[in-house]
Amino acid sequence: MTPLISKSYFRTFAILWLICLLLTAGSVGAADFAVARTTTPVLNSPEFSKIFGGRDGKKLKTDSCGQVREMEFVALPGTVFRLVGKLEKREKTFYRVVTDDYPVSADTPLYVDSRFLDLRDRQPEPRKRQLPPSQQIITVMKSAVGQPYVWGGNVRNGVPELLAYFYRNSLESNMIKTLTLGGLDCSGLLYEATGGWTPRNTSWLVHYGDAVAVSGRSAAEIARLVEPLDLIVWKGHVLIVLDREQVIESVLKCGATGHGGVIISPLKQRLAAIMKTRKPADVWPAGKGKQNIFVVRRWYPEGQR
Repeated sequence: MTPLISKSYFRTFAILWLICLLLTAGSVGAADFAVARTTTPVLNSPEFSKIFGGRDGKKLKTDSCGQVREMEFVALPGTVFRLVGKLEKREKTFYRVVTDDYPVSADTPLYVDSRFLDLRDRQPEPRKRQLPPSQQIITVMKSAVGQPYVWGGNVRNGVPELLAYFYRNSLESNMIKTLTLGGLDCSGLLYEATGGWTPRNTSWLVHYGDAVAVSGRSAAEIARLVEPLDLIVWKGHVLIVLDREQVIESVLKCGATGHGGVIISPLKQRLAAIMKTRKPADVWPAGKGKQNIFVVRRWYPEGQR
């Protein structure tokens, strides 16, 4: 019986040792938190070197529309992360993180390059936020007209550190803005203008603020109801009202027409176009099913306009 006990003991020990080794490989060490020291790209993939630079150090991995679909958002300086995993790739360290600035479901991992972070062993104070005056938000958004559409983009000047961290010399100057994620997506346009005050994605914006009663109304009637900074939104896109004549948005276009960008359109005309495929609703319904509707949300505090 002794040999059998011995083999069973060593087999159990080996299994336990392997489990400990795997757990240690995913641990983050002494630091449990980090703070973004500058504008910080947050991806849903740890393959930063394949996405930025690639084999020749000059390319950006994009889809057929010129977008980096691994991009989630650009964290603003001071954003607090909780570290939940650590990976070592090609002598570089990447962390899997979670952050209150960008809540996601458990099946959407978030990764950050350690070079963008200051590590902390205690939970830091949340990023300081201050809501700008309404007219300042409108002015900043108007100044973004012509900026390119960038999936996950919310900093028009991009992330210049990417050049030093991932790209090599001899880059064409007209490509630098693209390579460093300079541009804005639809909710990123609002996020940048508010200094990160508003939710970052349309899935949150459909519930943000108060509902404006638009169900059953025409485009002309809705145009008379809205106020500056109201959101015309559905899961996937948002337009921001500038006044009762105009809206601003960042649109994605593919193919010969380019990649799109930030544009201003006549309010009633744009509403009429939307209402060819979507109906106005007062509240965004629960559930994940596709909804051919839109809602109007009023979020800016009345006393601060």
